[in-house]
Amino acid sequence: MDDKVSKKEGMRTTAVHAGEPRPPIDDAIVMPLYQSATYKLGEPDSFDDIRYIRLNNTPNQRSVTAKLAALENAEAAVVTPSGTAAVSMALLTNLRPGEHILAHTGVYGGTRKILDDMAERHGILVSYTKIESRDDLEEARREETRVVLVESMTNPILDIVPLDEVAAFCKDHGLVSMIDNTFATPVNLRPIELGFDLVIHSASKYLNGHSDVVAGVVAGSKKKIETLRHRLNLLGICLDPHSCFLLQRGLKTLPVRVPVQNAGATLIARMLREHPKVQRVYYPGLPNDPNHERAKRFLSGFGAMVTFIPRGGPEISERVMQGLSLAQIAPSLGGIETLVCRPVTTSHAGLGPEALAESGVTADMIRLSVGIEDPEDLAADMLRALEA
Repeated sequence: MDDKVSKKEGMRTTAVHAGEPRPPIDDAIVMPLYQSATYKLGEPDSFDDIRYIRLNNTPNQRSVTAKLAALENAEAAVVTPSGTAAVSMALLTNLRPGEHILAHTGVYGGTRKILDDMAERHGILVSYTKIESRDDLEEARREETRVVLVESMTNPILDIVPLDEVAAFCKDHGLVSMIDNTFATPVNLRPIELGFDLVIHSASKYLNGHSDVVAGVVAGSKKKIETLRHRLNLLGICLDPHSCFLLQRGLKTLPVRVPVQNAGATLIARMLREHPKVQRVYYPGLPNDPNHERAKRFLSGFGAMVTFIPRGGPEISERVMQGLSLAQIAPSLGGIETLVCRPVTTSHAGLGPEALAESGVTADMIRLSVGIEDPEDLAADMLRALEA
């Protein structure tokens, strides 16, 4: 299998060809699905080399992780059964009881729950801080700090921290830098190139892109990923062959889908910004957005998520969503179809008032995940709902 496509090749070429068997297996153009849990033993060098699905080394697992690593320009990658599993295992592999993690205040609500649970059950020290500059990190760092965790764009208000400063700060202090790149995708941002150690994705979102797989990804150096894979193997955390097969299929169209979604989100964000019944729009592609300059600096596309607040409170927000015909009210994001929800009832449900305030989430906030539909149709649908 091709572990990595040449850096001279474009992302669409990488998405199609990286990780694919060469020569093709039995002349099949598509990587076959190996619905086998075990393989002939041979002479493995170690426990982790035994060919067994739980040990994350079967053909479908190896092929899809090679493609993922190439897309992120990383040395290696692993897949997990969900995005939260990817976050959990990346953290648990790099933190011991009594050690400290510094997380951005805007991290995803599910990640906050993981961190709070780790603090309670595993004795890991957790603190949250706003990161406007390196000075914020210097002030929040402790002697016990081992990991810094940020997101490429926060969910749902799309904050962007000074990513290069975070990566440089961690390197200077010998810390592990982690970034959840789900919202940006490697099409819009490749954090490894900024100096991050580990890149995390919920592959259920854009990487797969068809709302029919739940999976997670961690990419990074060979050394760090092998350490992580060993922990996955010990705990029996693995992605099944069919999910690997579907994820690999979805990845091939990632560089085609995301630019279309970027463009649709930009059009809708501009429309919402001008609408008199909209109080506020969060989208880093808008020139007046507080994150616009950082977005231009780090991202090659502004993303497909738009968050906005209609005038009138939570009841009006709910009525706007109910009035949509094309966008469906549902959790999750990143698929080819447009989805809409209120984060307070989905991604950040169950968080207390203090955590919601730190994350910037309000009850009247609507999060829009723009799909690949014609953006003019989506905008017209949104206009009808706002007017109704």
